Amino acid sequence: MERKQYSQEEFIRLVVRLVVEELRKMERSVPIGVSNRHIHLDRADMDALFGPGSELTRKKDLGQPGQYASEETVTLHGPKGELSRVRVLGPLRSESQVEISIADGFALGVHPPIRESGKIEGTPGLTIVGPKGTIEKDTGTIAALRHIHLDPETAQRIGVRDKQMVKVEIPGLRGGILHNVLIRVSEQFAPEMHIDVDEANAFGVKNGDRAYIIVD
Repeated sequence: MERKQYSQEEFIRLVVRLVVEELRKMERSVPIGVSNRHIHLDRADMDALFGPGSELTRKKDLGQPGQYASEETVTLHGPKGELSRVRVLGPLRSESQVEISIADGFALGVHPPIRESGKIEGTPGLTIVGPKGTIEKDTGTIAALRHIHLDPETAQRIGVRDKQMVKVEIPGLRGGILHNVLIRVSEQFAPEMHIDVDEANAFGVKNGDRAYIIVD
């Protein structure tokens, strides 16, 4: 096969174009945060599971400002099995919510629908066991819809808006294109893409790897 010969000027233009394309791609990249099974609690459920007036103990800050993993854990019981040491994330919320993967659902014997956080109407419930009590929840168990947190400035620079669904490229040996990724924009957010453990394992990624938003 005959190889194309570039003049010095053509070669410089090619290098510049490739560098510009890579910089534009990096501008559309966000770090990945892999979300393991966890639970958010409201005040009433916190009191029932850990005792009246109990407070969460901060263990580790998470990627989103003000969010943290606590020292406290619970056990989830479903029709077929249980999952122990499920981390409680803080701070407390207005409504409790369990976030598990599809594989976790098989282990528990429930079928969590893929939902945006907070959209728990019609979702299955579980029995939740804490050190001070047990509660039965009729709803509140979801597999979180993969999503990207962005602050308004970053969203504007990339050219996306709140509630928009986008595609995302994940590089690497097991990489690929993810469809149906929800954009969430708020002054309280820092740029970060959240996927669950099932998705992370399928694409061979870990916390801190980069994902690239595809802007059509």
